[in-house]
Amino acid sequence: MRYRLTFVAGLALGYVLGTRAGRERYEQLKKSMRQVAQNPAVRNTAETAAQQSREIAGKALHTVSEKVGDHVPDSVTDRVRSLRERNGTNAAEDDWGTSNT
Repeated sequence: MRYRLTFVAGLALGYVLGTRAGRERYEQLKKSMRQVAQNPAVRNTAETAAQQSREIAGKALHTVSEKVGDHVPDSVTDRVRSLRERNGTNAAEDDWGTSNT
């Protein structure tokens, strides 16, 4: 029982001391991450990566469409079409901004 009380007391003390130091460190990290995120070089790299991923997704969609072709059951095709219509998604463009043609 004595060991449990010692453990709980140590845990409580560590929590109190850690939260005081932890909050300050958290604020420092948050400030530095905000500065990094606002750096133009980082923003350009992120935009380039996003554009490349959209292009790759479009190519993957095209490749899969060619391979699968008409092998997709009509029930799946109808379900996808109904979900797109219900969500108001433009039929010529998917969620990634790539063409479905």
